[in-house]
Amino acid sequence: MTILVIGATGRVGRHVVDQLVSRDAAVRVLTRDPAKASFPAGVEVAQGELLDIDAVRSALAGVRTLFLLNAVTGDEFTQALITLNLAREAGIERVVYLSVFEADLAVNVPHFAVKYGAERMLEAMGFSVTILRPTYFIDNEVMVKDVILNHGVYPMPIGGKGVAMVDARDIAEVAAIELMRRDAADAALPTETINVVGPDTLTGDAVAAIWSEVLGRPIAYGGDDPSGFEANMATFMPKWTAYEMRLMAERYVSDGMIPEDGDRERLTALLGRPLHSYREMAARIAEA
Repeated sequence: MTILVIGATGRVGRHVVDQLVSRDAAVRVLTRDPAKASFPAGVEVAQGELLDIDAVRSALAGVRTLFLLNAVTGDEFTQALITLNLAREAGIERVVYLSVFEADLAVNVPHFAVKYGAERMLEAMGFSVTILRPTYFIDNEVMVKDVILNHGVYPMPIGGKGVAMVDARDIAEVAAIELMRRDAADAALPTETINVVGPDTLTGDAVAAIWSEVLGRPIAYGGDDPSGFEANMATFMPKWTAYEMRLMAERYVSDGMIPEDGDRERLTALLGRPLHSYREMAARIAEA
């Protein structure tokens, strides 16, 4: 039957679609503007957004398995809860949900708390779900690459505890594997939570050292104070979003994002290959 991908045009979602298509899955996507979206041949496109109840109901019709990725917005929690209620109404019980690493601990960071709330709903309502908890996306570094290249500073305040940044391609492939597994199962499978992490736990100084090596010139770490980072983010995104990113960065500094024992081994066994590294991304940018 059909797998519905919600969040199909973002950094992770587009790779999820490609991975599912490569596995010959029947894929439907929900997108606001199909004219601006480019999907592989055979992908069914439904138009709508998550607060358009009729559009979501239509997109869910005939679906057996759901991939849910909510964008970080002011109404993210409402979007998640309504979508899951509508999925239940449609008889869908098989879900892969994209949460965030240690969602249950970083309760002061809005999108962490939102995702933990959705996790609790999935559990309480008896969905057959795989919860993916990725760390900070390597792909997000496109936001700061110009500062690195033009000013010689790595500005993201990630601190000295370490963050195991993860590549969106790895997240997407794990998601596709879990979607296919749940979709093909004869009956509902038990709930599973998977920490999706990168191969290296990197501090701010370590990331700056990687950039120094691949660029062949000194790159400094900008330090742990998030105030300058927040101010810079606020120049091109809503101030509430920039403040939320500051809160997230403060958690990196205080706690890091450190994998649990066995996380990396579980992922490499699942994928059958090594995880993509931060250095790969930095090298691609340096070559470009």
